[in-house]
Amino acid sequence: MGIYIFVSVLIIIACIFQVMIVLVQNSKGGGLAANFTSAGQSMGIRKTADFLEKSTWTLCAAILLLCVVATATIPRGETAAKSRLENQIQNAVDPNAIPTLPTAVPPATTTPAGNEDQPAK
Repeated sequence: MGIYIFVSVLIIIACIFQVMIVLVQNSKGGGLAANFTSAGQSMGIRKTADFLEKSTWTLCAAILLLCVVATATIPRGETAAKSRLENQIQNAVDPNAIPTLPTAVPPATTTPAGNEDQPAK
């Protein structure tokens, strides 16, 4: 269960970073890349846009991989616990069944008439 929670937290963190990176980008070449207009900068406009695009795709792949890992590590429990609905179905009484009522039948002490095959006591 611990690894599932850990992977789930990593997914949430990666999603938050993904949202922040996408919000920083501007579809028309502005965004964070527009702040680096000086030619003397180590990261120019094109390099910043490339970095943001590569980090977007990397985070997409990381989120996909983490989701697969989280699915594989879902805690399933030690025993195969049945759901309450399944227990009710298993214990259901057939409504078409003939009810068996408890009746007291005295044991037969005499041989029935017309049955001469049995020897008399």
